[in-house]
Amino acid sequence: MAETPVDVQPLEAFQKWTELAGRGQQLMLEFWSKEPGLPVADPLGVVATWQRAVAAAMTDPQRLFELQTRYMTDAMALWQSFLTPGSVASPVGAVKDKRFAGEAWQEAPAFDFLRQSYLLTSSYVMEATQGIEGLDEHEKAKAQFLVKQFVDAMSPSNFALTNPEVLKKTAETGGSNLLKGLEHLLEDLKAGRMKMTDENAFEVGRNVAITPGKVVFENRLFQLIQYSPTTDTVYEIPLLIFPPWINKFYILDLTAEKSFIRWAVEQGLTVFVTSWKSADATLADATLDTYVGEGQLTALDIVLEICGTASAHTIGYCVAGTTLAATLAVLAARGEADKVRSATFFTAQVDMSECGELAVFIDDAGLEAVERLTAEKPWLDGRNMAMTFNLLRSNDLIWNYVVNNYMMGKDYFPFDLLYWNSDATNVPAKWHMSYLKDIYRDNLLVKPGGITVLGVPIDLTKVATPSYIQGGKEDHIAPARSAYKLTSNFTGEKRFVLAGSGHIAGVVNPPSQNKYQYWTSDTLPERFDDFVAGAKETKGSWWPDWIAWLAPRSGERVKPRVPGKGKYKAIEDAPGRYVKERI
Repeated sequence: MAETPVDVQPLEAFQKWTELAGRGQQLMLEFWSKEPGLPVADPLGVVATWQRAVAAAMTDPQRLFELQTRYMTDAMALWQSFLTPGSVASPVGAVKDKRFAGEAWQEAPAFDFLRQSYLLTSSYVMEATQGIEGLDEHEKAKAQFLVKQFVDAMSPSNFALTNPEVLKKTAETGGSNLLKGLEHLLEDLKAGRMKMTDENAFEVGRNVAITPGKVVFENRLFQLIQYSPTTDTVYEIPLLIFPPWINKFYILDLTAEKSFIRWAVEQGLTVFVTSWKSADATLADATLDTYVGEGQLTALDIVLEICGTASAHTIGYCVAGTTLAATLAVLAARGEADKVRSATFFTAQVDMSECGELAVFIDDAGLEAVERLTAEKPWLDGRNMAMTFNLLRSNDLIWNYVVNNYMMGKDYFPFDLLYWNSDATNVPAKWHMSYLKDIYRDNLLVKPGGITVLGVPIDLTKVATPSYIQGGKEDHIAPARSAYKLTSNFTGEKRFVLAGSGHIAGVVNPPSQNKYQYWTSDTLPERFDDFVAGAKETKGSWWPDWIAWLAPRSGERVKPRVPGKGKYKAIEDAPGRYVKERI
């Protein structure tokens, strides 16, 4: 009697899954045997905030009952639309959300129902949080922020068993995507940050930060880079750029096509930039005085000496723009305001009364968390700050990568902007804490005499330097509404430009890409909403508007200045050593 054939496919599948599970277990064991345990903490005071929010919500049971009634009505309608398609309209059927844009979410009715159930429930949870009474404005904003983080985290797209795209990929690959995702996760845990791009595809000085130039000065705080001219003549008045020291300067010098610095050189400007040093023990004593005195004022004096001019244009980006405002106030008080021919502000704030979602981190719990993080070293690890910024757009900058990298097991896509975003830098703990308390929390910079810098009481109303102020329409870090307040803080000539997009893409928008738009107005009303209502929209990049504003203030055309040919000799080629330090 012949033996019954054995179907080997189930056996092979079982063996493959056993092998994958064993390999995954081995990876976990190897990781945890080499790496210390991850601390468990509540740095933002989440538990306390949640307890206060729940207690406040319970004081209005009638409102909660009405919300619950409406929710149950919509939930029943959703259930009926699922059981008998076409019988009633789904309460969330028309909602668009890119987390669920894949066809797999629509193909299976069960997953479509899951998607709609989540969107319905999350909308009611957020509505319940927004209407809580009995909390002060900060507590209410913090509760809304934290609940949104929870709601975003609970999306069915973030879990393998409730994401049909992940299930489909797992079936197609026999689970190898999950193993590859586990490898990505362990690598990221070891590195102390979530990778967003193929970091091996980029190298500072090779294919990012490649505009030719020389480092012509350095101290413990920064290297000063002077870029090589590319035009037959240049404007007399040079340009000095102060990028934020919480990031690397090459956001303004990415690939050649995206580089603001390269473009500015091509317009005939003699361009300098400060490349800040990532903080270490040598900057333990650094304060606002240090970044104004040893930083911006020192760089300004050197630029004037190199170029032989009485003044220079300046740009301050983000926190460097905040500091530039203080520097201008110091110069005004000293009778030296003419050293700065004009000041341009990229997404910068000085009045923090409407500073956006970052304010949720600036309270006792948040400040205590920063103190704990810097208890054993005089600097704040830049990876902690990077995570804070990522939380402001958690779906795009966290959960998107959790799904693609850890569950789908996709290869990292090379993207220069994300490479820069992952290239964090440390900041001095003493100065950072002072910035959070004095400028963010207490808003002292806009109070005349509220802050003293280099012995000078700061009064921004004394600043009459011509100013070009740029804000990003979708900026979640320095909201355009907040940036607009600069128009009221300074006297003198001002121009405000509202750029399309956000904190980065709103600034880094070369004309060659013909993306987004910007809005301008010949008048600057007191209220931001009035500016928006009356502003004129122009398609494309705002950079040409800026150079058209700057050029008439830039003097005659003169012979190009070659970096390193004068008193300040070249120390090394751009982009220098400081920017290449990586944490």
